[in-house]
Amino acid sequence: MAIIIIVIFILGYAAIAFEHTIRLNKAATALVTGVLCWTVYVLFVEDKETVTEQLSHHLGELSQILFFLMGAMTIVELIDAHDGFDIVTSRITTTNKRKLMWIIALLSFFFSAVLDNLTTTIVMISLVRKLVADKNDRWMLAGLIIIAANAGGAWSPIGDVTTTMLWIGNQITTGNIIKKLLVPSLVCLLIPILFMRLVFKGNVRKPEQEFDSNDVSNPSKAKHRNIVFFSGIGILLLVPVFKTLTHLPPFMGILIGLGFIWIITEIIHSEKDEADRKTYTVGYALKKIDTPSILFFLGILLAISALESIGLLTSASAWMDATLKDQNVIVMSIGLFSSVIDNVPLVAAAQGMYDLDTFPTDHYFWEFLAYCSGTGGSVLIIGSAAGVAAMGLEKIDFIWYLKKIGWLALLGYFAGAIVFMLMN
Repeated sequence: MAIIIIVIFILGYAAIAFEHTIRLNKAATALVTGVLCWTVYVLFVEDKETVTEQLSHHLGELSQILFFLMGAMTIVELIDAHDGFDIVTSRITTTNKRKLMWIIALLSFFFSAVLDNLTTTIVMISLVRKLVADKNDRWMLAGLIIIAANAGGAWSPIGDVTTTMLWIGNQITTGNIIKKLLVPSLVCLLIPILFMRLVFKGNVRKPEQEFDSNDVSNPSKAKHRNIVFFSGIGILLLVPVFKTLTHLPPFMGILIGLGFIWIITEIIHSEKDEADRKTYTVGYALKKIDTPSILFFLGILLAISALESIGLLTSASAWMDATLKDQNVIVMSIGLFSSVIDNVPLVAAAQGMYDLDTFPTDHYFWEFLAYCSGTGGSVLIIGSAAGVAAMGLEKIDFIWYLKKIGWLALLGYFAGAIVFMLMN
């Protein structure tokens, strides 16, 4: 059974990687792969009810990610519909590629620590679309955003789901993880930037902007733009606060935030005709979000949860513990493995393998695991939530990312890891 599921996963993974070659949408392939893995699993066991319970348990966790993604995308679409990002893009006047690269990278790095790597990627790619017309230039900046968002999320307890898992599990504390991982995470970003600046030269071409006289003559439009922009960004910033105060999952914060901004947009456009207000509604924004990417995410996570349910991930972790022995090698291997398999089940498996008696709170092992699991996923575009979101939003090719960005992410990953080990 395990061999069949592994073969299905590998074939599905290959089909996703070569999406443009075989001309099959990655969302369709991911859904088939995910469902087939669970189908094989349930057919080979006698206790069907247990498998169904496992699937329901995993679906509950997966739905949290999907609803969060859907809510964040909708809020970003609403801001975009009101031209809210012009507030930021109008202040970024440079067309120099190197300067723009630094601005985008540092904004993504620090935004990610406050928001999270997924939301930051969605917001920053939306900004880049307003600034850069050329697809290849946008893809290069999107790759940098993925690296920056994952690096920025690693040193904050609310910046990456795996760091949050370790924080909730009492493996790490807020002050200590910031102190120990800020510098290595920054190095993880700076190394790719230094290499990228050697090839990313010249000036970018900005998209053609249609002049709208309403921007000048209609002050209410500017007022609505400001209200929606600051409301949307404020809601995204308050999601971690909501989680901290209520202990409810992040998707609950994003959903209540979506509800609030829905009410706000309904009120500010209440006097308009139905036809005029249509493009500013949440219903319209929901139609514009990238639904295939959400389904792709669902398929991938279903397949991974099947591997976890049959015990394959735990067995792999146990094998590494017995074979590799060295803590640094084990944790760095988990980090690299997270670029292929989602980092959430890998960290969950590590939490199950080692208790707080073995490695107490703020132990070197947990801190290094937070860094490696957070940044290792940047090596492949489907290795992190940020990468999956960018892939869906910009239709980035898997092989292109591997050739142009993957090796930069790998250099940054090892550089940050070395700095962390030297610091300790």
